[in-house]
Amino acid sequence: MIAEQNRQLSPSGLSRLRRVLAVVLDPWSLGAVAIAGVVLAPMLAVVWIAFHPTENIWPHLLATVLPRYFGTTLLLMLGVGGMAGAMGVGAAWLVTLYRFAGRGWLVHALLFPLAIPAYVGAYALVDFLDYSGPFQIALRGLFGWRNARDYWFPEIHSPWAAIVVLSSAFYPYVYLLTRSALREQSGGAYEVARALGYGGWALFWRLGLPMARPAIAAGVALALMETVADFGTVQHFGVQTLTTGVFTTWLSGNNAGGAAQISGVILVLILALVWVERVSRRNARFHRPARAPRPITPLVLTGWRSGLAAVLCALPVILGFGLPVAVMGGHAVARPEVWLSPGLGAAAANTILVGGTAAVLTVTAALFLVYGLRLAGRGLARLVLPLTTLGYAAPGAVLAVGILVPLAALDHRIADAVLALTGRDPGLLLTGTSAAIVLAYAVRFFGLAQGATDAAFGRISPSLPMAARSLGRTAGGALRAVYLPLMRGSVASALLVVFVDCVKELPATLLLRPFNFNTLSTRLYELASLERIGEASPAALVVVALGLAAVALLARANRES
Repeated sequence: MIAEQNRQLSPSGLSRLRRVLAVVLDPWSLGAVAIAGVVLAPMLAVVWIAFHPTENIWPHLLATVLPRYFGTTLLLMLGVGGMAGAMGVGAAWLVTLYRFAGRGWLVHALLFPLAIPAYVGAYALVDFLDYSGPFQIALRGLFGWRNARDYWFPEIHSPWAAIVVLSSAFYPYVYLLTRSALREQSGGAYEVARALGYGGWALFWRLGLPMARPAIAAGVALALMETVADFGTVQHFGVQTLTTGVFTTWLSGNNAGGAAQISGVILVLILALVWVERVSRRNARFHRPARAPRPITPLVLTGWRSGLAAVLCALPVILGFGLPVAVMGGHAVARPEVWLSPGLGAAAANTILVGGTAAVLTVTAALFLVYGLRLAGRGLARLVLPLTTLGYAAPGAVLAVGILVPLAALDHRIADAVLALTGRDPGLLLTGTSAAIVLAYAVRFFGLAQGATDAAFGRISPSLPMAARSLGRTAGGALRAVYLPLMRGSVASALLVVFVDCVKELPATLLLRPFNFNTLSTRLYELASLERIGEASPAALVVVALGLAAVALLARANRES
């Protein structure tokens, strides 16, 4: 019958069918689709659990805590979007359009807050501004105040403080994309505008801002995704958001279905932000002349204008990087014995183990997926690649719900089967070890590894692997002999960036770690929650040092030509 059907097909139809079968049966394509399925599985599991809970508490959530969680999350998003947008756009405009005192190092220093997890900034701000902190102690000594009744000071544990910390931590996303957009604009347009009498503000509002708007929207969307995903910062300030609601409903209320339903609301918010970011990037197209446009020539500022520009650019760096490092470094210097605290070495070893394993698995899987999709053709790549980047947008708490519940069920079935066959109980092999954390890291940061490897593949001329294939190399042989040697630097950078993000990840680690298993981030969280900032400072400084390595790579990639 198949032969009869083949005879009925036209030659072009038969050729198309053979190409489809070759793609479907190709092990590289099958492996790529399987990897994409693993990346998407936790988010699909969240949706399934949300619609099929063992105990439906959605009406209760809707009538009680969900409006408060949702409203507070929106308030944080509005505050962070406005403040991070202003800080990032303003700094990018100043360092691109003007030359002033300190501009050379501020261009790169404005990226430093990316090395600081937002929750570290929260711990430092509270320690510095709290009643027993150095700032209020100095105020009382300066003015002779004896206690809190003698003066008024803003409440630190409040949404406004969380907005300041989150904005200081996430504005570099806006700064980086906006500065790239401004540097790509033609200097001739600005020269013509100045000749027509436009001053600084008019240039910004009528020329720079409209042309950079897609990049600004994309940067703000990324900052808002991180705001929605944050747990450590809002938890420390006592701000109840959707992410803290997942923890409360699951751990305190012991209701995974309710946690999945709140996670579903978070996913809807994140997907809306992803859509905004995609639309912004899709519309970021400008017609260029045949010749390369003349770059913008910065104007030289002198006197008080130079000093004001330097101060305005330095303030975000001080808030997002200088203050946390100074506070944590001060504690570490004042109490050097904390570096020998019990548990710090084990937490560091666990961090290296799970972070390193996750980084290697993630980058390896990304290499396999991108290469497999390139072999399969553009059609499958256009379908699969955008889907696998959603894991990076999903908060760690959401992924934890989608990973732990199915893995726990699978774990118990495996244990029951082994017990029935051997008479010995193996325990929980997946959720009882760090395997669940590694899986969460791999899903969460797969988009980073995929983007880096896809860009690295794109920089290699197609003629090189084609020559290798014509000489008898298989697809795997061409990957080993041609691609990997040329991509060595990009792969190493991807490994470092993914590892650093694994080190900083807090919500997924808190929810998925086995009993008595700490990483640097969870140790830092536990000690800071107990107001033991001095003991937490070594873990914070190690995390910051690792983050600076990734930021150095980013600054090197974006340095001025």
